[in-house]
Amino acid sequence: MGGIMAAMSPAIWYKVEQLPWPADWAALFGRAAPLVMEIGFGSGLFLADWARRRPETNVLGVEISIPALRRAGRKLERAGLYNVRLIQADAAAVLRALCEPAALAAVVINFPDPWPKKDHGARRLINDPFLRLLASRLAAGGALDIATDHDEYAAQIAGCLARSPHFESRAGAPFVLSDPGRVTTKYEQVARSEMRTPRYFPWQRTAAPVVESFPIPQEVAMPHVVLRGPVDLDEIGRRFRPTMSEFDGGLVRFIEAYRSLADGKLLIETYINEDPLRQRLGLELRPRANGEVVIGLAEVGFPRPTRGVHVAVGRLAAWLQEEFPALVVISTALQESHADPAG
Repeated sequence: MGGIMAAMSPAIWYKVEQLPWPADWAALFGRAAPLVMEIGFGSGLFLADWARRRPETNVLGVEISIPALRRAGRKLERAGLYNVRLIQADAAAVLRALCEPAALAAVVINFPDPWPKKDHGARRLINDPFLRLLASRLAAGGALDIATDHDEYAAQIAGCLARSPHFESRAGAPFVLSDPGRVTTKYEQVARSEMRTPRYFPWQRTAAPVVESFPIPQEVAMPHVVLRGPVDLDEIGRRFRPTMSEFDGGLVRFIEAYRSLADGKLLIETYINEDPLRQRLGLELRPRANGEVVIGLAEVGFPRPTRGVHVAVGRLAAWLQEEFPALVVISTALQESHADPAG
């Protein structure tokens, strides 16, 4: 087992779209071990120290910033810490799509973005719904450690934790002002030098069940629509305009159209937000020699065929029929239970 672990570099990072839903953590780490997670690891200093001090665990680092992922990966590799894997995604997507209920043994959230502007408070990570999601993935007794140096955010975190039946303080108080067992990060040093006071929230998961359901997202069949009729892909490209529309559970945004010089395909850059997943992918229009046009999912990046992708293909087909009334749908793989062509 040690040989498998040594062969896998922590510098390799993954996207949610690349991994099975839920993830096979034992296969990803090369061993079965308690899974612990740091959300928003930034420079990776705390993550590396945690992995060094807890070699018996599989350590998962979650971060949005790609430069941060690269820097942390190099740091972990130089330190020879092979019990770490990195995921580029927001925390909710990792928890919902990759983690089964009670999969996590511990979670750390160090100095999450406080979004200090008055109208940005809704963007903060820690709120009541997020704590319910987190509780659904954290095993009973599992530690939850949060740190912040922002006064208003600290009050919000304390209020959310106090309201939750799924967490209880390990310190007998909402927070403490020191945590001697942890490495001091550069951010903490700066905060203290600027007279900001870090608060540390040492809490843990109770045995209270989470009533709300947080199902793991499901892939569905690969979508496609075949249209027949007089239409020119260059003309489609000329008529294309960026649009955005909502559907039950998310939104679809068609961003831009690109024509292939090699085979004549038209690629529609598409953004799909279906909480908690956000995919930026390509839908392609492929011409056939018999005059048919196929709308399908392009193999660009790591697209996953979800309900939102079916909706996007259906709406693109509906737009084409509005623009070119002579077009007729002759076959479709859209599933009525997942797609919403009419909008």
